[in-house]
Amino acid sequence: MTLMTLVYGGSPGDREKAIASIAPATGASVIIEGLPDGAGLLDDLAAASKVQLRRIAPGCPCCHGNLTVRVMLNRMLRKAPQQIYLGIADASHLQKIREFLQEDQYRERLTLDTEIDCGR
Repeated sequence: MTLMTLVYGGSPGDREKAIASIAPATGASVIIEGLPDGAGLLDDLAAASKVQLRRIAPGCPCCHGNLTVRVMLNRMLRKAPQQIYLGIADASHLQKIREFLQEDQYRERLTLDTEIDCGR
C-alpha cells in the first residue's frame, strides 16, 4: 500500500521545501503543481535519483488538471512506491481531491496519510 501525503498552501518554494525535507528519506515519488519559484530543490533531488518527480501545469488538479494527475498517479503506482507526495497550491478543492483519491481504483492502492499545510 502506498501512502499519499497532500501538501498545500504557501508559496511553491514552501511546498518544495516541505517535500524536499522528508521525501529523500522515504524514496518517494512527487507530483507537484507548477514550476519552482527559486532553488528547484525537488529538481535537484530528482537529478540525484532520490525522488521520482513529475510536475503538472498550474491550476486545480481536481478540475481541469484531473486527467493529467490521474495519468501521472497511475504511472507512479505501477512502480508501487512507499510514499507519494501531491503538492497543490490551493486548498479550496482539497475535499474533492481527497474524494477522487478514495475512489475504487485507488482505494486498494493508496492510503491517505498526514497532510502538510504550508500556508500556516
